[in-house]
Amino acid sequence: MVDNNNVSVGCSCCSDCGDTTLNTQTVTLDGCSCGPSCCDVPKAVQMDKKRIVLDFLFLDVSVCTRCQGADASLDEALSEVSKVLEATGVEVLVNKINVVSEELAKQYQFISSPTIRVNGRDIQMDVKESLCESCGDLCGDEVDCRVWVYQGNEYTIPPKAMIIEALLKEVYGGSDDVQKEPEYSMPDNLKKFYAAMRNK
Repeated sequence: MVDNNNVSVGCSCCSDCGDTTLNTQTVTLDGCSCGPSCCDVPKAVQMDKKRIVLDFLFLDVSVCTRCQGADASLDEALSEVSKVLEATGVEVLVNKINVVSEELAKQYQFISSPTIRVNGRDIQMDVKESLCESCGDLCGDEVDCRVWVYQGNEYTIPPKAMIIEALLKEVYGGSDDVQKEPEYSMPDNLKKFYAAMRNK
């Protein structure tokens, strides 16, 4: 039986609905299993959506071509995979964080620009960098930015497929295990960049 709010109350199933063919009660997410009309329990059960938090950390999107490209690639990847994520009940929360200071770099344990993390995990654990002329123009000194390695090739902009793959891996094979991060130490490359920006 259900009350006016469709909440099952006082149901001993077989005795309440008069079904004498069943002697046991099986409680499921839908309610009881006596029969299709027993208890009039609504069949649609609202399940909590799975949430994926995607962080995009960068030094600059106004000048740096690598950060601009990563931003565009990320937007395209999300656009392409959005229907799949929606169909599987996954909600994606995107944080775009301009890491403009050493304080923010420490707060987010920023290692290299740009960085993309899915649920706190960098989509590329190995950090490889090369000279970034646009960030050099920005700060007035030589600065390295991230190089992305995907399927044996190197890119200055993360391939859209690499981002989609990381998202889908989290949806279909992700775990709730929290990996212990090593103690953060800001790379010299970032220290050099922030020092140059202060001295401009």
